[in-house]
Amino acid sequence: MSEETRRGGDRRLHEQVTDFVREKIYAREWGVNEPIPSEHELSEMLSLSRGTVKRGVRTLVDEGLLVQHRGRGTFVASPVMARPTSGHLLSFAESMGEAGISHVTRVVTQEVRQASEICARHLGIDVGESYLYLERVRSVDGHPVMYIESHLNLGACPGLDEADFERESVFRVIERTSGRGIGGSEVTYSARVAGSRRGGLLDCDSHAPVLQMEQLVHLDDGTPVEWGSVWLPANRCVIKGEASR
Repeated sequence: MSEETRRGGDRRLHEQVTDFVREKIYAREWGVNEPIPSEHELSEMLSLSRGTVKRGVRTLVDEGLLVQHRGRGTFVASPVMARPTSGHLLSFAESMGEAGISHVTRVVTQEVRQASEICARHLGIDVGESYLYLERVRSVDGHPVMYIESHLNLGACPGLDEADFERESVFRVIERTSGRGIGGSEVTYSARVAGSRRGGLLDCDSHAPVLQMEQLVHLDDGTPVEWGSVWLPANRCVIKGEASR
């Protein structure tokens, strides 16, 4: 019996590799342009053969999530399109409200954590400093249409961790607890594959295409206050915008 059929049940082993690596990247444990563990290290971490690991890594290279440099290793790929937003900045909840779309927000996780190096760099706080980690799923007519994960600056927004985010939008809580207005944001757009965890939360296949919108939101004094991502199933959401020049 082959390794592929001995382990992993009805899921092929190389998909365990892709799910593991994808989640590390999506959860920002492995940052953009940083090297991932070697195939030998991944093999030991997952107790899988080098061939299985190589196949899983190759899949993520083909997806565009990883990039390989001969003699240097495999790195988390950098997004290909980024632009600062301009004009009136609205949260998704506010945008849906203005469009008359009735929605329900479910909080999946709301807990205080200690900042990693990547998180601290984006929020402008110290490594190990407390921040609020928040996961939400927003549904329309009973169907999940977006998964939102946020890393929130508690130092700039005292009491933020006590808010009810199923009833109040993040932007409104930020403005209420900080005593300042939202100033603006920088947004990066990336085409992704959902992966098993986000696919489960969005009720779509793990291989389904999704749009990831990563954003860093600042207060009106320039303080970074939210770093996170919005994940949108490609077949359920349309993003509409207006611009002028």
